[in-house]
Amino acid sequence: MTVGPADSPDATTPAGTTAATGPPRAAEDPQADRPSAGAATAPLARLLHGAALVKATAFDLAILAGHLLLYPTGILPARTAAPSPKTPAIGQAPGGALRLPTEGRAHPPVVMLHGFVDNRSVFTLLRRSLLHHGWTRVDALNYSPLTCDIRGAAELLGRHVERICAESGHSRVDLVGHSLGGLIARYYVQRLGGDARVRTLVTLGTPHTGTRVVPLLTPLPIVRQMRPGSALLEELSQPARGCGTRFVSFWSDLDQLMVPVAAARLEHPDLSAENIRVSGIGHLALPVHRGVAAEIRQALSGKELWRGAIDAA
Repeated sequence: MTVGPADSPDATTPAGTTAATGPPRAAEDPQADRPSAGAATAPLARLLHGAALVKATAFDLAILAGHLLLYPTGILPARTAAPSPKTPAIGQAPGGALRLPTEGRAHPPVVMLHGFVDNRSVFTLLRRSLLHHGWTRVDALNYSPLTCDIRGAAELLGRHVERICAESGHSRVDLVGHSLGGLIARYYVQRLGGDARVRTLVTLGTPHTGTRVVPLLTPLPIVRQMRPGSALLEELSQPARGCGTRFVSFWSDLDQLMVPVAAARLEHPDLSAENIRVSGIGHLALPVHRGVAAEIRQALSGKELWRGAIDAA
């Protein structure tokens, strides 16, 4: 499955056309009345896309129902994540040397930031996946639902990152942001000097160029900042030379909250950014899908990412 206009031949003047005589008669051109391959397959492509969209929407609604049950558990701040039982404990090796865990010790802390009107419970499965695979500190943060400005939320994120670095002994962290959380994290990295503290920023369904699905006349300033052409998005489009953070952006071809869907792609000439297309799921599924979680672990491990589309259907 691909996103965007399909490849098609350039429109050209039919062979034989002249200013004096005009196009040839149909009897002289047996191809004239034959529908093109693109025209013949367009209805089928629309039908298949519609069916996939219905399936992805149903899956998103199921995820939403489950998330509503978990939502109350994410209202209060989380305690610091403990290592998975599979992660070896620090102890004394023979001869008195300090034995460190063989997994996870190379991973900096991971800090996760949720989207609009959500909380840290959206990362329950992803957080569990990281701990199970050797990460030793994974923090999912909440910001107030009354937050009115992405800039202010980014400053608060910066204070959290400084505290986590001080507590963990690491000089840098990795960030994962879903939807609006990705924009907050990006503003911190790009405009507040956060690249000195952030090694990798992963965004999931984040409106990097703005989404038109956001109502234009909404009274909430933070929502208007996600509209295409907002002053905040113009700030993020400005030069960011020397930014030392690696960006990985996951975007879904069936994300109904991104209009257009390519709004979740990060394209900036000064940023080291990789865009990973996810096929077959919607906006709410991005933080919980197993295939996406596996690619996030790859990204946070510094490994090469899958260059094709992730078929998550």
